Amino acid sequence: MPQTPPFTGQLNTGSYNKNLYQTKEEGYPGLYYNDNNLVSGSLEALIHHLVPTVDYYPDVMRKIAPKILQLLTEWTETFPYDFRDERMMRSLKELTHRLASGDEIYRKAVSQMSQGLIRRLTVLSQYEEALGKINATAAERLTVLKAKPQAAIQRDLLSICNDPFTVAQQLTHIELERLSYIGPEEFVQAFVQKDPLDNDKNCFSDHKKASNLEAYVDWFNRLSYLVATEICMPGKKKHRARVIEFFIDVARECFNIGNFNSLMAIISGMNMSPVSRLKKTWSKVKTAKFDILEHQMDPSSNFYNYRTALRGATQRSITANSSREKIVIPFFSLLIKDIYFLNEGCANRLQNGHINFEKFWELAKQVSEFMTWKKVECPFEKDRKILQYLLTAPVFTEDALYLASYESEGPENNMEKDRWKSLRCV
Repeated sequence: MPQTPPFTGQLNTGSYNKNLYQTKEEGYPGLYYNDNNLVSGSLEALIHHLVPTVDYYPDVMRKIAPKILQLLTEWTETFPYDFRDERMMRSLKELTHRLASGDEIYRKAVSQMSQGLIRRLTVLSQYEEALGKINATAAERLTVLKAKPQAAIQRDLLSICNDPFTVAQQLTHIELERLSYIGPEEFVQAFVQKDPLDNDKNCFSDHKKASNLEAYVDWFNRLSYLVATEICMPGKKKHRARVIEFFIDVARECFNIGNFNSLMAIISGMNMSPVSRLKKTWSKVKTAKFDILEHQMDPSSNFYNYRTALRGATQRSITANSSREKIVIPFFSLLIKDIYFLNEGCANRLQNGHINFEKFWELAKQVSEFMTWKKVECPFEKDRKILQYLLTAPVFTEDALYLASYESEGPENNMEKDRWKSLRCV
């Protein structure tokens, strides 16, 4: 631990004479007393004096030990990722060992807390391993798609399931599972900057990768590209139109469920240029329902319509009598944006140097609301075949989407013709 300025008490005498100071025999070395009153010492010495060791257990610890255990329990339950850091885990073990060694009644609580933390970290590791396997399978199928485009595409989503409500349910399964593994600390790690007043190079405030948050954003992008791929893939205009109408119905069911993230991903996929340029295909589509959905997710006035719908879903969730009514899956990119601008737009400290608690209360409010939403258990039955397709089916890159789009409906201008030629030569 680095050297820190001495801790200095306030004396009643008018003069300062260091010869008055003496080390108290029973005190901790590095703390200095005058008439048995602590007057100075290093922060390190003060901490060591107050924290129990194997051979030393201050009386005050018997009073505050239950509160320390409660704090550590809530910390390990809410922010388990913090303890993937070896230094943090080592410090936790040292502190809990000291607490447990002081009194028998604390040993069981410490053991339960430690076992719970290990279980949570194990589950997180297993989830990340499963996620890696899913991504690897998707990458392999994409490689096959590039090598043998026609042979790789044996089926589409409609051939597996033509019921929009069932697909919306399976999308909700994926959304809630991925939400459940995003810890509140990942929002902090994604945005917060190192405090300039924190000069300790050995502190535990170094940034960790917000991997589950990033994985969730990647899922949104995958779903958007999957929708675009499913639309651009068929060679016949009638089939493409049917796929578009199918995804419009899926998006509407997502809206009804409260799954706004999948809803926006589907709309985003249908609004990609390779899809939106298919005018002949869109002329065969009944777009009234799609227009309503686009209106609900209209970005104007800072997504006013969506925010109104989100408040309605949140209120429904609060008064819900069933798990289905509790589902609220926010448009995640906008949630991230809101938290980012709140963090960037308000100072951490006021002009007088005090911590800006108003800012942090508002941040905590938004993250706490998210924590409530992510704890909802999905009430729908899983369909493994549909889930597997949604998670691993190969999706086109942007260039491949344009190429498929041009081959479905030829280029309309010179710019499109030039791009088509260049894509065919790749």
